[in-house]
Amino acid sequence: MNIKNITFRFYHYLLFLFICMGFSQTSFGDDDLVSYIRNQSIILSDPSDLDLIIDLASDRKLALLGEASHGTHEYYIWRDYISRRLISEQSFNFIVVEGDFASLFELNRYVKNLPGAAASAREVLGNLDRWPRWMWGNEEIVSLAEWLRDHNNNLPVNERIGFYGMDVYDEWRSKDAVLDLLEQHDNDIFEQVKLYYSCFQPHRGDSWAYARNVQQTGSDCSGQTQAVVDLLINSRDELTGMSDYEYFYLLQNAFVKNNAEKFYRKSVTRQDASSWNSRVHHMHETVNRLLEFYGRDSKGIVWAHNTHIGDARFTEMYQVGNQNIGELSRVHHGPDNVLSIGFTTFKGKVMAGSQWGGNERIKRIVPARRNSIEYIFNKTGLAQFYVVFDDDDRTHDDFMQPRGHRAVGVVFNPANEQRQYVNTILPLRYDVFIFFHQTSELSPLKE
Repeated sequence: MNIKNITFRFYHYLLFLFICMGFSQTSFGDDDLVSYIRNQSIILSDPSDLDLIIDLASDRKLALLGEASHGTHEYYIWRDYISRRLISEQSFNFIVVEGDFASLFELNRYVKNLPGAAASAREVLGNLDRWPRWMWGNEEIVSLAEWLRDHNNNLPVNERIGFYGMDVYDEWRSKDAVLDLLEQHDNDIFEQVKLYYSCFQPHRGDSWAYARNVQQTGSDCSGQTQAVVDLLINSRDELTGMSDYEYFYLLQNAFVKNNAEKFYRKSVTRQDASSWNSRVHHMHETVNRLLEFYGRDSKGIVWAHNTHIGDARFTEMYQVGNQNIGELSRVHHGPDNVLSIGFTTFKGKVMAGSQWGGNERIKRIVPARRNSIEYIFNKTGLAQFYVVFDDDDRTHDDFMQPRGHRAVGVVFNPANEQRQYVNTILPLRYDVFIFFHQTSELSPLKE
């Protein structure tokens, strides 16, 4: 059943169910549900087992590939397998990930074999310097990037597959990229933009210091960053020496700086969902700009955490006002044009930090708590498999009960693991769900 065919009345019934149950973890017919899931499952052993997913994605505008952590080997390699097949068999045009735009653009340059590209993917990823480095600086991404490079070498330059970051962070590098490129092409525009960006000069690359200053003084630089965006949009005809590719890079970096200003300012001055949502809208808009850049019939692959990929309207996130890419994409493009795939594990190991900015460590993921989605799926006894949700799943009473769904971040303390669950109506949050009994940590870059 397509999400769009869920009636307005039924949708509000679901919200009512969330509120009245208080996201209860009560078990309803677990044995029957486990049997039902087992009968629906498709075993995963090699990439050929993904045929149904690849077929489902064939006519979609976006394939959203999630992850239950930012440091799990299995999530990365199976997203890699799916992505390679979507690119080679279904003509998807780009991959965009929950990473920094300016620094990962160097990987895009490499996989497209463009002038000025690095000698290898390992060189690009080894130069990443913003925490958490392991999230993209790992052997799994090296493998995907080298495959993309080989694949692209057989294509005309204007048809080569791209790899981009879509996040709002690394805004100071984006600011410098805007100024560096303008200085090469138009001195008048460069001087105007330099003047606008001088508003940030007292904060010397520290966005949190900037945000705290806004909280204290009430004076911000939002008008200046928006003025840069407006100026660049209105100056395309003057930047005649700049290719469309360079102009896209220029403008997107200006959007990063503009939206980062909003994100940091709202993070400090507002105590609501507005900062989260400002970042979400930036990522969603970045995906749409890439679709526009690649042309009318383009198709994109999005890699991000489950909390961004699975439709927020069918989780407890929605109760506090949090949106995400999954929700916005379904609304903007229509649910039939978006395939949303969630990933999870019952237990294993993960690469994560103990605190923000701390060294990465291999941490243990303990067996999932009772009555969680992971617990129920593990009772099937299957090592790794996926389920594609259909009409029966979305009317199956036991499947439609809200249950906890594990979410591990870049900062992870196993002692607090029991609190890291997002209550979810699973068949409505995703179109496909991939489960692993046990997972392992990402592989850091080898020297």
